[in-house]
Amino acid sequence: MSRIVFMGTPDFSVPTLLELVGQGHEIAAVYTRAPQPAGRGMAERKSPVHEKAESLSIPVLTPKSLRGPEAVETLAGFAPEVVVVVAYGLLLPQAILDVPEDFCLNLHASLLPRWRGAAPINRAIMEGDRETGVMVMKMEKGLDTGPVAMAERIAIEPEMTAGQLHDRLAVLGADLMVRAVAAASRAGLRFREQGEEGVTYAAKLDKGETRIDWSRPAQAVHDHIRGLSPFPGAHFEAEIRGKPVRVKALRSTLAEGSGTPGTLLGADVTIACGTGAVRLLDVQRQGKGAMTGGEFLRGTDLQPGDRFS
Repeated sequence: MSRIVFMGTPDFSVPTLLELVGQGHEIAAVYTRAPQPAGRGMAERKSPVHEKAESLSIPVLTPKSLRGPEAVETLAGFAPEVVVVVAYGLLLPQAILDVPEDFCLNLHASLLPRWRGAAPINRAIMEGDRETGVMVMKMEKGLDTGPVAMAERIAIEPEMTAGQLHDRLAVLGADLMVRAVAAASRAGLRFREQGEEGVTYAAKLDKGETRIDWSRPAQAVHDHIRGLSPFPGAHFEAEIRGKPVRVKALRSTLAEGSGTPGTLLGADVTIACGTGAVRLLDVQRQGKGAMTGGEFLRGTDLQPGDRFS
């Protein structure tokens, strides 16, 4: 068994932490992002990893930065054989990468070198990729540039949302990382350099790109919707009883029909795109909970021929 320092923050990281604990590895400490204001009251909320580590009685650290000799000294004090990083959210400088006896292993949710960066799950779906996966790599100073040790592939189903893919990859990745750590403990982990061809970057999602552009082809609109579902959510505006209302599209499918982009074509919430149409299966009206497309229409005065923007 290995002595590990674990670094992670969101829900995606939790299955890996649990698998490492379940396999009997010694988790000397957990590093995670500091509590952040959240919710209507803006009370500080601990990260999912923070809460899980505390429930397991694992020491938790929330440094704002890992730069400087104090950060290096603190990590070295835990004497880790391996540092495991899963969606931590802070950059690890070279001095930190040099601390563990073996190396720092990172779990990344893409088939590198495609989709290096912050939002690989969303970007893969938004770009219409048919396949993605998880990879364990040895960390180096560059952004997701390190050599890869192990990988698992998964098909992206035609109507799979980012949330669904996230959950599948979190479980798959946890198993992959456990196998990688076990191999490392036997000095049996082998690495290969990433190729130079096919490098793409998964930029952090921006609020400005969540608005649906109905002038795009139906497939692109569908991919945009599912790639941003459930969060932050692709949105449009509908005029309901004379007032503009913001609506998130949570789930969609390709549909028959054509018309001026943004036009409501039928009572099943089929909407015309630049070419073809999409049907909205689930939506969330501003200030309300998620509902089916039919439930949404029944609470409005919208009729076929109305336009969404």
